[in-house]
Amino acid sequence: MRILLVGAGGVGSAAVAIAARRSFFETMVVADHDPARASRAIAGRDSRFVAAQVDASSTEAVAALCREHRITHVFNAVDPRFVMSIFDGAFAAGADYLDMAMSLSHPHPTAPYAETGVKLGDDQFAAASAWVKAGRLALCGIGVEPGLSDIFARYAADELFTEIDEIGVRDGANLTVDGYDFAPSFSIWTTIEECLNPPVIWEADRGWYTTPPFSEPEVFEFPEGIGPVECVNVEHEEVLLIPRWVKAKRVTFKYGLGDEFIEVLKTLHKLGLDAVSPVRVRGVEVSPRDVVAACLPDPATLGDRMRGKTCAGTYVTGIGVDGRPRKVYLYHVVDNEWSMREYGHQAVVWQTAVNPVVALELLATGAWSGAGVIGPEALPPVPFLDLLTDYGSPWGMEER
Repeated sequence: MRILLVGAGGVGSAAVAIAARRSFFETMVVADHDPARASRAIAGRDSRFVAAQVDASSTEAVAALCREHRITHVFNAVDPRFVMSIFDGAFAAGADYLDMAMSLSHPHPTAPYAETGVKLGDDQFAAASAWVKAGRLALCGIGVEPGLSDIFARYAADELFTEIDEIGVRDGANLTVDGYDFAPSFSIWTTIEECLNPPVIWEADRGWYTTPPFSEPEVFEFPEGIGPVECVNVEHEEVLLIPRWVKAKRVTFKYGLGDEFIEVLKTLHKLGLDAVSPVRVRGVEVSPRDVVAACLPDPATLGDRMRGKTCAGTYVTGIGVDGRPRKVYLYHVVDNEWSMREYGHQAVVWQTAVNPVVALELLATGAWSGAGVIGPEALPPVPFLDLLTDYGSPWGMEER
């Protein structure tokens, strides 16, 4: 296996640290628009790791780099605005493809808070038949959420339930960052995108529909000392992926943002600072959202100031295999102190990065295989969950 990792930011650099301890691949080319950042990501690693420069917005540049290094698998670790150029570049070069976020959505032009427009992943699913015909695999949404959360959904359907009422992905944390009043632990660009877009819900008798941002607040009890966190509806790929392969009456995604975070996001929206289209400032064209990102600390640099744990999980309700009502929360918790001590990377980016590396190893060994554009829930969950535990990061399950 010869991997091209596009993006040497927080998640990409954490993926390098994780992969360096495994032996399933021959080469990993770590490419970034900033060659110095790519070089820093592989500093001190063995000869399997190679740094390169790439323009992730160019399909041709991605394909050329794949051909130069005889790449078999492209691992996309940049923000979702570059999904289609990297996705198309991998296909053009005859490589398989993995990402952690899917192609961007576009709200319905007249009823954005009731009907879907272009949904997350629609542009990729439109190319599915070409990928099948070519015998190539695009495994989409294989981070933690989406990714591990989808695998939990499939595991629940296969092993724990005979009938599922709701699959509800619930994400929460008790992380704090010393010295900052406001410091997101993940890409603010991506956070703005998913939190201010209309959230999508799936219902079996209605299909996909949307609601206003931050709707349907609920207090969810998170395990391992995190405790109760208020969660709200947020647009996320799981709701677009899980119903394609797992039978359920309802699928939702709710994120524990907190009142302060929600107010900041609402303010950015009111001021137009969430916009991606450039505006002219003193003769310079600049995207307001990029300005916001530039004013905040890089999440990858916050690890030594972060305290607490982050939890990703899937809450499933329905009828268990014994015929009785059942409620189960399948989850994965990462303690920032542990991830910093063991890998030198903060908990949120490490938790995101470990899952695609596990998936790549399963593809390398043949435990996972396929063709077309698919989500993690299309593949057997047990090999993944077993290997994740082998990586030293076990998952948990609570009856509720």
